[in-house]
Parts: sequence; C-alpha cells; structure tokens
Amino acid sequence: MKLLRVEIITSMSKVEPLKEALGKFHISGMTVNQVLGCGVQYGTPEYEVEGKRREISLLPKELVMMVVPENELDALLEFVKKELYTGHIGDGKIFVSEITNAIRVRTGEEGIEAVVEGEL
Repeated sequence: MKLLRVEIITSMSKVEPLKEALGKFHISGMTVNQVLGCGVQYGTPEYEVEGKRREISLLPKELVMMVVPENELDALLEFVKKELYTGHIGDGKIFVSEITNAIRVRTGEEGIEAVVEGEL
C-alpha cells in the first residue's frame, strides 16, 4: 500500500480539530510547525481595496504534516476541506505527495508498518 504525505497550511485555531480527528483515519502521528507565509493574495487582508499588490505580507500560520495510507486519503481530504472552509481568504492549502519509504528507527519497521497503529 502506498504512503502519502499530506501537508496542510492553516490558521492556528484549526489545528486542534484536525488533531482530534486523527484516530478516524489510522494516523498515528503528525508534525506541526509554526510558519510565516502568504498565498496568491500576497497576505492581503480580504477587506483591502481591490488592485494588484506587489508587497508581500507574511502571515502566521500552522503547517501540519502527516503520512497516511493511500486508501485513507480521500476521506481525510474531504474532512480537512470541510473543517478548514470559511469561504474567506486564508482558509489554507493542502499538498499531497508520495512517500517512497518510511522507517521507524526504534524497531526497524518500514513502509506502512512504520506509521500506522493497528490493522487497516
């Protein structure tokens, strides 16, 4: 079974609900980093006057990274999209990429066994 890395950029207030849902998706861990960044709006607040902005404003966000089995991806993405959606600028981004291998250093387990608790 393929492993996929899901990286979610979101606001600080959305991390807790994401964390609470991990058990539903056979995810046994995640990494969260505080980051600064901006999207295609260059960090422009939604209420600013329309027009092309050239100066980038870096806004505080959280980067949540997790590795999931391929068969859990669609359900996880649907949940995350619903959980993060407000309809306003800054709802976030989700990136998905393939993992060629994962190794649990303590036990030497590789692949799916290195990142998933219990049976799928």
